[in-house]
Amino acid sequence: MIESLELKAWVVLARTMDAISDRVKEDLRRHQLNSTEFGVLSVLYKRGDTPLQQIGDQILITSGSVTYVIDKLEKRGLIERIACPSDRRVTYASLTDDGKALMDVVYPQHIEIFKDIYGPLSDEETEQLISLLKQVGYNAAGK
Repeated sequence: MIESLELKAWVVLARTMDAISDRVKEDLRRHQLNSTEFGVLSVLYKRGDTPLQQIGDQILITSGSVTYVIDKLEKRGLIERIACPSDRRVTYASLTDDGKALMDVVYPQHIEIFKDIYGPLSDEETEQLISLLKQVGYNAAGK
């Protein structure tokens, strides 16, 4: 059987992503969130009031998906829509007090999970990993 180092790297990467994804999803489920909802809340938590279109651009989802997620989070009382006073075509999303309170708990916990996941690596090794994954990703995308 022919063994390919590149194929082995892909299998290890895929299994690693599955393990990380499972751990992150499990943590978010404890707060009744999925990864897309957390992504939207994170953008608002870090950036403040943000136009809906920019949220989609930040977390790489379509405008239809943004609307769906915003609707769900709004029904839960975690965010609210705010019309732009200078341009009626633009709508902002904003964290409510409940949304901010949730993210004050969830966001730091989320960071700690990633620190734990990458704990075996030094900062230098983590930087190397980022650089290597970018190289492979750009090459795979044909850039």
